[in-house]
Amino acid sequence: MAKMVSVSTYNTANIGGRKPLGKASPLANSFSLIEYDKNHRFLIMDCPTNSTIPLYLKEFARLNVTDVVRVCEPTYMKERVETRNVKVHDLPFKDGDVPPASVLKQWLELVTMRVASTKGEEGQEPTTIAVHCVAGLGRAPVLVAVALIEKGMDPLDAIEHVRHKRRGAFNNRQITYLADSYKRSGLKGTTKITSAMRSSPLTSTNAANTVPGVKAPVSAPSSIHKSFFKKMFGSH
Repeated sequence: MAKMVSVSTYNTANIGGRKPLGKASPLANSFSLIEYDKNHRFLIMDCPTNSTIPLYLKEFARLNVTDVVRVCEPTYMKERVETRNVKVHDLPFKDGDVPPASVLKQWLELVTMRVASTKGEEGQEPTTIAVHCVAGLGRAPVLVAVALIEKGMDPLDAIEHVRHKRRGAFNNRQITYLADSYKRSGLKGTTKITSAMRSSPLTSTNAANTVPGVKAPVSAPSSIHKSFFKKMFGSH
């Protein structure tokens, strides 16, 4: 069993985009609900502890959370969650980093499985996948953005959509990864596209020239690079 680590309490009450979801509680502003459609609903949050987990469980019940994905070291006993019929998945990776292939594979398989289990069932309450790192600003938002991209959302739109709900999400490296490097997997249940390098405002590659019938992306002008990162991070 992995050793649990202690964390500090994060005050998120004044951070934009984190609206209280249920009744007022000490942690109401720690939750960010990200919705694409009724079959794709994610709850980004900071990490619970054994002392605060009851408050999280109330929100899980209200939002019909079926799974909790933790991408940091354990800070609470997962048995306390799983006794409420919520499955805990441990997919840890380095703080501030981008997810390795093994984590991406398990994450997308979980999303696809949950979508398939609820899709097309009239009157069924939407389910939610909760995901957290420590503060809920880096690793957890990256996984949610990946799921949105797999659904077909433009990478930059996915970044902005998540940041609108959870201000401060993503660091420079994670944004570059999502906009420039990440390619849709084409897993069943996602929007499949060519395996060629996708065009984005941050990309200048001509890799698509090697794929028959695929037009090479046009290099973006430097002004787009600057305006995008200025919008994301402000002037530096």
